[in-house]
Amino acid sequence: MSRFILAAFVLVLGLTDRLSAQAGGAPFDLVIRNGRVLDGMGNPWIRADVAIKDGRIARVGFVPEHGTREIDANGLYVSPGWIDMMDQSGEVLPQNGLAENKVMMGVTTAIAGEGGTPVAAGQVAQYFAGLERTGISINFGSYFGATQAREVVLGMASRAPTAEELDRMRALVDTGMRAGALGITTALIYPPSSFHTTEELIALAKVASKYGGIYASHIRGEGKELLTAVAEAIRIGEEGGTPVEVFHLKSAWQPGWGKLMPEVGRLVEAARARGVDVAADLYPYTAGGTGLDATIPSWAFDGGVDSLRARLTNPTVRARLKKETATGSVGWWNIIEASGGWQNVVLANAENPDNAKYEGKSIAAIAKEQGKDPADAAWDIALQARGRAVAVYHMMSEPDIATALRFPWTSIGSDAGAALVAGKSDGLPHPRSYGTFPRIIAKYVRDEHVLTLEDGIRKMTSWPATRMRLAGRGAIREGFWADVTIFDYERIKDLSTYESPMLFPAGIPYVIVNGQVVVDQGKHTGARPGKVLYGPGRKA
Repeated sequence: MSRFILAAFVLVLGLTDRLSAQAGGAPFDLVIRNGRVLDGMGNPWIRADVAIKDGRIARVGFVPEHGTREIDANGLYVSPGWIDMMDQSGEVLPQNGLAENKVMMGVTTAIAGEGGTPVAAGQVAQYFAGLERTGISINFGSYFGATQAREVVLGMASRAPTAEELDRMRALVDTGMRAGALGITTALIYPPSSFHTTEELIALAKVASKYGGIYASHIRGEGKELLTAVAEAIRIGEEGGTPVEVFHLKSAWQPGWGKLMPEVGRLVEAARARGVDVAADLYPYTAGGTGLDATIPSWAFDGGVDSLRARLTNPTVRARLKKETATGSVGWWNIIEASGGWQNVVLANAENPDNAKYEGKSIAAIAKEQGKDPADAAWDIALQARGRAVAVYHMMSEPDIATALRFPWTSIGSDAGAALVAGKSDGLPHPRSYGTFPRIIAKYVRDEHVLTLEDGIRKMTSWPATRMRLAGRGAIREGFWADVTIFDYERIKDLSTYESPMLFPAGIPYVIVNGQVVVDQGKHTGARPGKVLYGPGRKA
C-alpha cells in the first residue's frame, strides 16, 4: 500500500511543480536541459542541466525543478559564452547596442580599445554610463589608448615629448584608468602611435600599473621584425609593471613562415618563466585587413592629414616614398613586403563610388588596368577616398596559425567590431567580423584537430576571463554570471568568406547573456542585458 501512496505523492508533487511554473512561480528563470556541458576550464563535457536565476548560474547537474523558460539542449553543447579579446565595437555600440554579428557567432563579452576609447579621457566615465543607459546585448570593456594621450599633447608631431608633456600624457592615462579602462593600448604601425618611443611607453605603463591595468599592443612589426617587436612589448610590460597582451599575433612574412612563430613561442615562454605576465590573441585567417594608407611610410604622416596630402601630391616626395616601399623606412612596418607584394593586397572598400569598381581586385591588377605603378594606384585611391580606403592583406600561413593556436597562452580576438547595420559592412569587409569564433570550432577543432574541443572552448572562455580578471565569468559554475553559448557541434560553421564576408554562421541556436536569451533559435531577441566591464582603477 505504501508504494501506491509514494507514487501518488510523486505524481502530485510533479503536478504542483508544473502548475507553479505555469503560474510564474518556477524556482528558476531558465533551465537548460540535457546538454553536453563544457565547463570552460578544459575539462571533458558532462551530461547536465544548467539552472539560471537572477542572471547567474544557480545549479549545474540534475535539476528536477522547473524554469519559467526551458531549453532542451539534447544533442547540443552548452558552453560558457565566448569572449572576444580583440574587439573594435567602441564607436558602434552607442549607435547599435544589439551587436548582432557578435552574439550570432556566440560572443557574449567583447574587449575593445586597440585605438583607445572613442571619447577623450575626461569623457570615458560618461561614455560607459551611456552604454549602460541605452543598453547593449554583450558585455563590454575597453582599454584607453596611450596614443590618445600622445595625440592630445603632441598632435601628429613625430618627436619625443618633453618632461612636462610626458607628465600631461601620464595625467590623461590616469584619468582614463580611474574612469574604468582595462589598461592602455598602442597600435605601433600607425602614425602617430608609431612615433612613441619604448621609454615613453614604459612611463605610461607605470601609470596603468598603479590601477592593475594591462599593456596591450598591435606591436611595431609583424613581419621579419616580429621577434624584436614582441621583445619590445615584453620589455614595456616588464619595466612598466603591467601584464602584456600582444594583439592579433601573426607571422606576416613569407620567408619567415614556419620559423618565426615557434621563436615567438620560445620568447614568450622565457619571459613567462621569469615572471612576466605576457600572452597573445589571434584570429583564424591568413589575411589581415587595414587601411590602404598603411602602405605609406610613417614619416609622411608627420604633421597630420594635410601634411600627408601635400607630400603625396608632390612628385619629388612621392618618388622618395615609392623608393622606400622597396628599401624600407625607419619606424615603418612595410606591410607590402609582409604581404609578398601588391598582388596580395586586395582593395576591400574604396570609400568612393567612382572607385568601387576596383573593389575585390588586387592593387597589382588595378595598377595594370590603370597603367600606373602599384604604389601610385594605391595612394591615388587613398587620396580620393571620402573616408579611409581599406584593403585585405594576404600574408599569413595556415601552419603558423595552427602553431599559434596550440600555445597555451593564446586566446581568440576577431579584430572586428559590431556592425552598425546587421548583415552590412562597416568600412572593412572581412569574414572575421561574422565568422571568427565558429571557425575555431568548425575548422581547427572538428575538421583539422588542431585543438581539442575542450581546449578550443577554454581559449574562448575561462582563459580570456582569467586573463582580463573578469570575476565570475568564463565558466559554467554555480554563482557565475550566466553567459552561455549553446551550439551544434556537427552543424556549426562559419559561412562568411572574403567574397561574401557578411554572412551569419550556422549551428549556434542559443546565446544567453547575464541570464537573458539574446539569440533564440538562431534569431536575435532584441534583449540588451549586457554589462560594462570596468577596470579595477574605477574602484580605486
